[in-house]
Amino acid sequence: MQGLYFEELSVGQSAEITRVVGAADIKAFAEVSGDVNPVHLDDAYARTTPFGERIAHGMLAAAYVSAVLGTTLPGPGAIYLSQSLRFRRPVKIGDAVTARVTVKALDDKRGHVTCDTVCEVGGKTVVDGEAVVMVTRRDA
Repeated sequence: MQGLYFEELSVGQSAEITRVVGAADIKAFAEVSGDVNPVHLDDAYARTTPFGERIAHGMLAAAYVSAVLGTTLPGPGAIYLSQSLRFRRPVKIGDAVTARVTVKALDDKRGHVTCDTVCEVGGKTVVDGEAVVMVTRRDA
C-alpha cells in the first residue's frame, strides 16, 4: 500500500481526521507510554488540579496528527522526520479532536514535505506545530 507520491503533493493541500477521546483511550495510552500521571487516570486527584477533571495526555492528541500523516496525507510510506508541538488547551474525556495536516512547503531536492499541524476541539486549538516527513518519489 502506497500513499501519495511527492509529485502528487502541493502547498495548501490538507487532510484531517476526528476522534472522540474516551476514558479507555486514555488508559490504553497510559499503559503503552508508561505515563501514569494521575491527572490522566485518577478522578479524585484530577479534581484538585486547575483542570478540575481528568485530561488526556497531550501526546495522545498529537498522535492523531501522526495518524493523518501515516494514513492520508501523505499516507502510507511517509517517514516522520520531525515534529514540533505546542500544547495550548487540555483535551477532556468525551472531546472530539480534529487533527489537520496542511502542506506548507515542498523540498524537491530532498523529497521532504513540511506541514502545519493542528488539533482542535470545538474550533479551538489544543495542539499545534510543524511536521517534516520524507515522501517517496514516483520514480524511486
